[in-house]
Amino acid sequence: MEERSRSCLLRNRSALEQDIKTSYIMDHLISEEVLNLEDEQKVKVQATQKKRAALLIDLILQKDNYAVISFYNALLNEGYKELAALLQDALPIISPSNKSSIDGLTPYVQTVLCEGGVPQRPVVFVGRPKLVQTIRNQFYHLEKEPGWITIYGMAGCGKSVLAAEALRNHRVITECFPGGVHWVAVGKQDRAGILVKLQNLCSRFNQETQTYPSPPLNIEEARDRLRFLMARKYPRSLLVLDDVWDSWVLKCFDVQCRVLITSRDMSIAESVSGNQFLISVQSGLSSDKGLEILARFVNSKVSSLPEEAHSIVQECKGSPLVVSLIGALLREFPNRWAYYLKQLQGKQFKRIRKSSSYDYEALDEAMAISIEVLEEGHREYYKHLSILKKDVKVPAKVLCILWEMEVEEVEDILQVFVNKSLLFCDRNKKSFQYYLHDLQLDFLIEQNHDRLLDLHAKMVRQYQKTYTKLFPSPSDEDCIYWYSFLANHMAKANLNKELYTLLFSMDWIKAKTEMMGPAQLINDFVEYRHVLDEENSIVRENFQEFLSLKGHLLVQKPFPDIVQLGLCQPDSSEVYRQAKLKAVEKAKNGAVYLEWINKTALQNSSRLVVQLHYDAVFHACFSHDGLKIASCGADKTLQIFKSETGEKHLEVIAHDDEVLCCAFSPDDKFVVTCSSDTKVKVWNSTTGQLIHTFHEHTDQVNCCQFSHSLHKMMLVTCSNDALLKTWDLKGINCKNTLFGHNEPVNHCSFSSDDQYLASCSNDGTVKLWDARGGNEWKSFDVSELRQKSDDGDDEVLLKCCLWSSDGTQILAAAKNTLFICDVMTGDMVAELKISCYSTIQSCAISPNGSLLAMALSHNSVELWDIELQKRVADCSGHLSWVHCVQFSPDGSKLLSSSDDRTVRLWEINKVHSSSAVSLLQCMDTVFQQGEFFVLVSDNKNCLQLINEKSSNVIHESDVQDSRICCCHLNQHTNLAAFGYVDGILKVLKLPSGKIIRTLIGHTKSVQQCQFAHDELRLISSSDDSTIRVWNWHTGECKILEGHTEQVKSFKLLRGSELLSWSFDGTLKVWNLITGEVVKNIICHDGAVLSCDASSDGNKVVSVSADKSAKIWSLKTTEPPLVLAGHNACVRSCRFTWDNEYLATGDDNGEIRIWRVRDGSLYHICPNDVDIKDSKHGGWVTDLHFSSNNKMLVSTGGYVKWWDMNTGEPLQTFYTNGTNLKSIHVSSDFKTFVTIDNIGILYILKMIN
Repeated sequence: MEERSRSCLLRNRSALEQDIKTSYIMDHLISEEVLNLEDEQKVKVQATQKKRAALLIDLILQKDNYAVISFYNALLNEGYKELAALLQDALPIISPSNKSSIDGLTPYVQTVLCEGGVPQRPVVFVGRPKLVQTIRNQFYHLEKEPGWITIYGMAGCGKSVLAAEALRNHRVITECFPGGVHWVAVGKQDRAGILVKLQNLCSRFNQETQTYPSPPLNIEEARDRLRFLMARKYPRSLLVLDDVWDSWVLKCFDVQCRVLITSRDMSIAESVSGNQFLISVQSGLSSDKGLEILARFVNSKVSSLPEEAHSIVQECKGSPLVVSLIGALLREFPNRWAYYLKQLQGKQFKRIRKSSSYDYEALDEAMAISIEVLEEGHREYYKHLSILKKDVKVPAKVLCILWEMEVEEVEDILQVFVNKSLLFCDRNKKSFQYYLHDLQLDFLIEQNHDRLLDLHAKMVRQYQKTYTKLFPSPSDEDCIYWYSFLANHMAKANLNKELYTLLFSMDWIKAKTEMMGPAQLINDFVEYRHVLDEENSIVRENFQEFLSLKGHLLVQKPFPDIVQLGLCQPDSSEVYRQAKLKAVEKAKNGAVYLEWINKTALQNSSRLVVQLHYDAVFHACFSHDGLKIASCGADKTLQIFKSETGEKHLEVIAHDDEVLCCAFSPDDKFVVTCSSDTKVKVWNSTTGQLIHTFHEHTDQVNCCQFSHSLHKMMLVTCSNDALLKTWDLKGINCKNTLFGHNEPVNHCSFSSDDQYLASCSNDGTVKLWDARGGNEWKSFDVSELRQKSDDGDDEVLLKCCLWSSDGTQILAAAKNTLFICDVMTGDMVAELKISCYSTIQSCAISPNGSLLAMALSHNSVELWDIELQKRVADCSGHLSWVHCVQFSPDGSKLLSSSDDRTVRLWEINKVHSSSAVSLLQCMDTVFQQGEFFVLVSDNKNCLQLINEKSSNVIHESDVQDSRICCCHLNQHTNLAAFGYVDGILKVLKLPSGKIIRTLIGHTKSVQQCQFAHDELRLISSSDDSTIRVWNWHTGECKILEGHTEQVKSFKLLRGSELLSWSFDGTLKVWNLITGEVVKNIICHDGAVLSCDASSDGNKVVSVSADKSAKIWSLKTTEPPLVLAGHNACVRSCRFTWDNEYLATGDDNGEIRIWRVRDGSLYHICPNDVDIKDSKHGGWVTDLHFSSNNKMLVSTGGYVKWWDMNTGEPLQTFYTNGTNLKSIHVSSDFKTFVTIDNIGILYILKMIN
């Protein structure tokens, strides 16, 4: 490159990098061979527009004078006239004889193409440089010797235009075809028509010399004459045969020359000999290119096109022909945007009439002629494809079933269609998969609409004939197709009975969910609701509710037992009925199934549970039409799914770090996300295309919100850098930066009229801003306005803020308090306090302004009546912190997102009343002959006694003054003991409920209490590190002192001995009569978390936070057996009843079974190295063996049963909550009782 050109580029580099968009500039440079496709890819992967422009200029600087001239012309062509002017004076002077002119078209080339009859560019032309370059590269294969190049593709894909464009290049003509180019428009012709074409071509070649005074009389003579003329007069010329339909035509032109063919038939050139090269034109126009064509036809800017333009381009399916036809029609009738969109949507192809140089009068004729050339039998098979779905690739086996043929026969037929560009084939997988272009399918459906019902019915019958007993298995290549579309075929065939039978079958539910997850099945129940409800609307609701509420479990690996999940449904549900029948049948063969006998007491208020994320979900929001939900979280992704079914619409890896917030634009076209990576990004909500990246914050961005109105739409963000910024989507820089907060800004929101912004910060203030100007309007120091706390903690870190529906009040939350301030006066109107054990993470107000929802750290959502300032409902079900809440646009639903990886939808009219009582994980169970009793405390500080026979509360104590920490029921169930957080113990007489003794002595929380075997003594342990043995009748007690930290628990041994263990790392054996320590064992470096004693009393096992377990002899002084291998805290342990084996469980969810005699490992449960998360849904907290030592039950995040012989799981019971602390088991190992962390009691009975 000349020095002055290089200097000029460097001098103006900053201006060029700031303004140019590289995509279209590169199209020009590639078509001029200044850049190659590898260069283009290097530019594209750059993160920002400025970096892409910088690299493009670097590449140009490395090239010659022609590169800078090509760059200059590209700037002119793309409308950068001012930037081009900066380079104009420094352009180098070059000779056209050495290089093509800037667009590759020298006067010499123009003359050659004109004389050869090559069509001119269309009036409206948009380049496709990659395809053009591919064709030019193939031309060089013909530089040395003759051959055939075939450009093939479906009707209207632009084959002829691309062929002509590839020839507009000086180097191609001079180096490959110095003899010239001769274009023949062939089309659909008979032999007489081809003879005329040959005569005309010979006449053209014979004009100057008149070697042959008369035209050839037949095709053979014409071919011989053509061979002579091309060899002698036009050597190394190119013959272009455009739109060839029949292979015999090529034999007529087979004169051993260089030939370029355009055809719909990929195999058209197989009938002739010589070198052959294929170029496929399958890809259509991008949306941007389609809009550009329409804009040029109507002489407008893309940004000025009406809304219908985007929909028209989408309906054109990327076809250059259809876009051009519509554009030409709009040029004549510029007000018919809506009309032509309607015709496209209605598949009215006949009304899209000829308005260009295309050979057919209407679009339907162009497609019909392609089908008419097929053999009659093949034509019928092709029409069968009208029942396929759009954008679906179909395995050949599906059509084997439909046509009752062998795979090879079907593939031969389909290859005919592929060769003629009537069908596309994906060969990237083990088997071939076939699909139609959308326009082809639309045309087929229109042509065969009266046969569709019968064809769908045939598809169903043939499926039933093939899969008579079992559903397709994963090894069947067609299984995904049937699971996806069998119900659709039944519905389209009006086979309603078959549809009911299929969708109301637990076997189908299991097979499809195991293969595809629950979302598509939920979608089936929604889509075919009108058909299914004719049979039984209640059954349809049963199955839909089951899938909606258990869907998050049905995506787990390994796949859960769907029969067991079905047993948890209400007894009136058809799902339960089918599950019970299957469970009883399987139990006869030894399978384990559990009946939840007290489930009738539970009402589920969730409407849908969706788990698409692999980590915590920090935020979720409804689209403004209520049809979609966007969510984001710690897995760095943005997910968009249907609010009705949970079916995934879009997944985007959005940021380089956690995504903290997301929001839909007012028209739902865009979604904005913000992240800990300090970036804000705007995405197309339909395609997932990145529209903008804003990177001006210097710390993590906590919140992003759009204004409510489309008019002058704005975006606001706030960050840990203590700033707010406002943006519009037209520019790349922020509109205003709002200064005022001194610490991180956690949340921001627009007022309902978009006039003002509210923000809240760790500095304890809420600030109101003028949204347009960015000036501070008001500021409220909440730390000054609030009531002073009793604990002296006056720090106010405001987590969220929002406007009341009428805009007169501001609500802001910090810790467990919601502050309500008057906007005009700044006065504190009210303070709403929730439990001191939780913090408010997020708030939302219902559209009518009557309800306030709060997301809380203790796994729930609370609803408050704002006017009454009263809690009215609870939404319990999440298993961890709830980060976000939002009402649906109509106010009927509420969504919440959580650390448990789920998004839940709640129906407002079904949520639990706030007066509902939930149980605490403080319980005891007594099993008697044929029945059992459960003693449990609740969140009202009452004790409940529940009887198995009725599953009802048979006694409830008075409300106690302090929180109950532990309870115990004696074997005769006439006495109950319970301990408080303040150290007091009480003994209750049952069933009268009378307190008969209050025992005072402990100074800290009582962690365990239990009646001794004689029931005259009561034993208690406490956080005060002591154990007390009470004569509860007299109140006298014996204090067992020796532990130096809190006593974790104790266990009664044979005789009058007691085993205790503590956080001090020791276990002790006590004589209950004397109170002395019989044996003191310093056993672990960490806290002893659990112990168990063998049934013969000879051995004890201890497990610890130091990740070890140890077996100790109580009768000898021999050293312990150390059981090493756990990789986390060992939290639970249990001997088998025969003392031969021992089970230990850790915080990774792993259970190990050991041989007691030598401490060797027997089993690891589960023995699956591929499980990355906790293998038990959490810590393993409790273990119990069956009396015959053949089964083990364990608790953690859920309950599991194991086969002792194999170590394999027998069954898993998924509780609604998680973090189970313990389980009580009957002696016959048939009844199990536990409580989850959201207060639900589970009484489970094994099905015989």
